[in-house]
Amino acid sequence: QVQLVESGGGSVQAGGSLRLSCEASRRGFGSYAMGWFRQTPGKDREFVAIISASGDFTLYTDSVKGRFTISRENVKNMVYLQMNDLKPEDTAVYYCAASYYSGAYNYLASDFGDWGQGTQVTVSS
Repeated sequence: QVQLVESGGGSVQAGGSLRLSCEASRRGFGSYAMGWFRQTPGKDREFVAIISASGDFTLYTDSVKGRFTISRENVKNMVYLQMNDLKPEDTAVYYCAASYYSGAYNYLASDFGDWGQGTQVTVSS
């Protein structure tokens, strides 16, 4: 089991930027893909981005392409989500998650076995 701790959430105005960080507790961090999801009240958890174990491959949901960047530092057990040009519809609780797989092509919530506690991102217009 992997313990994941997110940080970096907060409140910004539309057009602003935030960088989310997620630290993983377990050895072997470089062997599994990492993802970011988000959730708003009353809705299912939504996929945002995934990065492969090596960091060579990334995938994004269409609504954040060109604005968000996922990255990782395996030597530090860290994964990041740089969010630029934020919009009010990006408001959500953001979760990082550890995949069962090493590749970046399995991005359903059920493909991830460990989740962080979430960090709130609020974007005002």
